[in-house]
Parts: sequence; C-alpha cells; structure tokens
Amino acid sequence: MAEKTTLLRIILKLLKPTAGTVTYMHDGAPIKNLSLGYLPQKNMIDSRFPITVEEVIASGLLGDSIRKEDAKKRIADTVRLMGLEQHTSKSIGALSGGQQQRALLGRAIISHPRVLVLDEPLSYVDKIFEQYIYDLVAQLSESTTILLVSHEMSTIAGMANRHLIIDHTLHECHSSHHHVHYDCDDCQAQSE
Repeated sequence: MAEKTTLLRIILKLLKPTAGTVTYMHDGAPIKNLSLGYLPQKNMIDSRFPITVEEVIASGLLGDSIRKEDAKKRIADTVRLMGLEQHTSKSIGALSGGQQQRALLGRAIISHPRVLVLDEPLSYVDKIFEQYIYDLVAQLSESTTILLVSHEMSTIAGMANRHLIIDHTLHECHSSHHHVHYDCDDCQAQSE
C-alpha cells in the first residue's frame, strides 16, 4: 500500500522522488504544467471544518481562470452529477462517508483535468453509486487520461487499457483477463 501511495504522490508532484525526476509529456514533448484532478483514498477533510459540500466541489476550480457565471454553472452541474443536490449547503462533516467521497470526486473532476488520478475511488460508496462511478469513469476516459488505483480488480480491470501492478516492484501486465494481481500471466517487471 505504501508503494502505490508514494508513487501517486510523486506523480502528483506532492513528493519529490529520492532519485530521478518527474516529467509530464504531451505528444512526445515535455510540458511544464499539466491539469490534474485527484481523489485521495482517504478523506483528509476534518469533519469539524466548516465547509459546505458546494465549497468542497468548488475548490476544484481554484487556480482556474473561469468566469463567475461559468463557475456557478459548472458547480451546479457537478453537484447534480454527484447526486448531492439535497446536500449542497450542508457541512461536509454532516455527510456519510460515501457522500463525502462523492463530493471529493466532484472536486477532482470539476476543472475537466487532462489527467484524473483516482486512489481507491470506491472507498465508502454504496453498490448503487459504485456502478455509477464505473459508468462515469468510462465516460470521462473518452477525453481524460485516468490513473486509477484499486484493489477491486474485477470490474476495473475490464475498463483499463493498461495495467500496472505494484507489489514491491512495478509490473506491467499485458493479460486482459486477470481479476487479482497474481492472475497476471504475462507480467513484465519494470525497472524503478
């Protein structure tokens, strides 16, 4: 677990690698900035912090140059997309774990990032919303690169076009049928 969290933090430039560098590439050329959306595995928002669901989702637009009217529409659309219309003005701490996860997912996708990093997106959500997340990820993948980390391989594996398996080393799996990490017939170890 620590390896994947460390790798994600390095990719997001939240942590410096002990060796080497992180370079974002687009069309074969390095780029300085890359718009990223991030859903952490664990909700790090203090439930006593007085922030509403709408404010949590809107915080995903911080740093974006977007007109006020466009921002309001995008916030309303994202709240609706996450099924949180009835909770918009509630404190984030008043929500269930699954509702908090949906608010944080809304924060991750509201800016329409080029890369979306999802760390265990199914944590805390109920089965109905789990299926909704699968559908949403499939829809988002048409215009966004998604890096999704999950221990739940069955459904996720069928959605991915590349599988990287981290178990003390990094392996790229070329098998399309594995359901858990040890079923990969054709894994190749990658040098770190």
